[in-house]
Amino acid sequence: MTALSVLRIPAWRLLFPLSLVFLLLISPLRAETDKKYMIAAANPLAAEAGRIMLAREGSAVDAAIAVQMVLTLVEPQSSGIGGGAFLLHFDGETQKLETYDGRETAPAAVQETHFLTADGSPKKFYDAVVGGGSVGVPGVVAMLAKAHEAHGKLPWKDLFEPAIKLSEEGFLISPRLYYLLDRDEHLKTRATAGTYFYNADGSAKAVGTRLQNPALAATLRVIAANGPDAFYHGDIAQSIVNTVRSDNLNPGLLTLDDMTNYKAIKREPVCAPYRAYTICGMGPPTSGGVTLLQALRILEAWDMPAISPGSAEAIDIISQASALAFADRGKYLADGDFVDIPVRGLLGDAYVESRAKMVIPGESHLPFKAGNPEEKQGSLGLDNAIELPSTSHFSIRDSLGNAVSMTTSVENVFGSRLMTGGFILNNQLTDFSFTPTTEDGPVANRIEPNKRPRSSMSPTMVFDGEGKLRLVIGSPGGSRIIGYVLKTIVASLDWNMDLQTAIAMPHYINRNGTLDLEVDTPLADLKPELESMGYKVNVRTLNSGLHGISITGMDLQGGADPRREGIVLTGEPE
Repeated sequence: MTALSVLRIPAWRLLFPLSLVFLLLISPLRAETDKKYMIAAANPLAAEAGRIMLAREGSAVDAAIAVQMVLTLVEPQSSGIGGGAFLLHFDGETQKLETYDGRETAPAAVQETHFLTADGSPKKFYDAVVGGGSVGVPGVVAMLAKAHEAHGKLPWKDLFEPAIKLSEEGFLISPRLYYLLDRDEHLKTRATAGTYFYNADGSAKAVGTRLQNPALAATLRVIAANGPDAFYHGDIAQSIVNTVRSDNLNPGLLTLDDMTNYKAIKREPVCAPYRAYTICGMGPPTSGGVTLLQALRILEAWDMPAISPGSAEAIDIISQASALAFADRGKYLADGDFVDIPVRGLLGDAYVESRAKMVIPGESHLPFKAGNPEEKQGSLGLDNAIELPSTSHFSIRDSLGNAVSMTTSVENVFGSRLMTGGFILNNQLTDFSFTPTTEDGPVANRIEPNKRPRSSMSPTMVFDGEGKLRLVIGSPGGSRIIGYVLKTIVASLDWNMDLQTAIAMPHYINRNGTLDLEVDTPLADLKPELESMGYKVNVRTLNSGLHGISITGMDLQGGADPRREGIVLTGEPE
């Protein structure tokens, strides 16, 4: 198989004409990049909202706020103001990278036994997910406000205009939204969401149905006029608390104090060298940055440019590097405000070299055991959190060279299935380990009061040897996010693929266990060969949503994942 192998697009994907517009927009721009802007996002309506702000000479952060507000409306299965996010910001003038943590927090009243049944066994996943018991304090509004305070150019209230207008006038249900509504057995059982998304007979509203959301318009008007405090205090906050606590099947513990005490945090990025580049990502509480960087550092021991893309050899080596990083992830990574995480040790030269020596080409010995990077870690149990994919990612570069890489999520499809104020509430608490302790000791990612659950979101930026921004990338996909971004970075940097080709290239994912190969691609034919190496292989759908921007010299290139409804838009200020 070659790097240009074509991905077969799902039938529903071809029904959405707007999603094909990106094909007309991804060719390199032969113009000075400091006069151009670009945005790559998972929904054309959301991307257009961001483009409007960029055309008005707004900043990348301004555009990100507009994008997120529209995604709340048109992609409720994936993200919204009822969820959380991580954001990387690169300042084109100062050349400084900052990272913002808008991850949800657990209620102050929560106990470590929160996800255990009366007999001490872990709850079944959907028994825990559906309802108020899975809802953490939403963080995305506070995070975006914090970033806007530092990097916004346009007035806060103006950034809500596209989403308010669309909420009032309505948008057409897309094939992807219908596909997910039609297959969800839990959303229709919740009164507010059920009435909004489904017909009286329980069937999902059809593709092309105009869906209006006056409740969301009202919520956004309040936040636009009164700022982020209006979300965490007053009627909106009280409505969230009431919805969570009054759920009759799975009531939650969220209080108004939990809402008012929430703080978004500006954290230090995690960065590491990879060949001639520097890769930077988000640090804990997401595992994405550290795990991605560790896998890449392990791969430095191999001459990846000399290995054929998509070959069994490439899949084997990348799988083992990923599996080694995931072994450490399961033991050490969690909220760094609660757990001492050996980040330096995990990414240090000596430790990475020792882990790389465990890669034996052609011989899978999975699962690997976690290492001991600083030789002083106490006994820790392995995490058993289940991360299911329902997330969105967008990448933005404004006309002044500022850039945003933001991954945003409600966790599972339609989150907790609870809806208030026109938006879906997250189920991010189920990203904690259901089991707080094991025979090896306490689990780092166990639930605790005010703690942030571990994530795999991996918003990433790549810099060349001169420190110039080269790539802005990220993806949804639960814990597979790390593998999606890893594959795309290797394809772009080692195999010199253009970004769109790197994104569309078929996926292979290994999280220290089963090797997943993307169905309906040439990779499926490699199953027997990989099984002969000792892998347990599963051919399955791998529904990423990679969206990125590549900056090379005077050129900008955008990439939108053909597996979703994504689009790339570009232009210059009016």
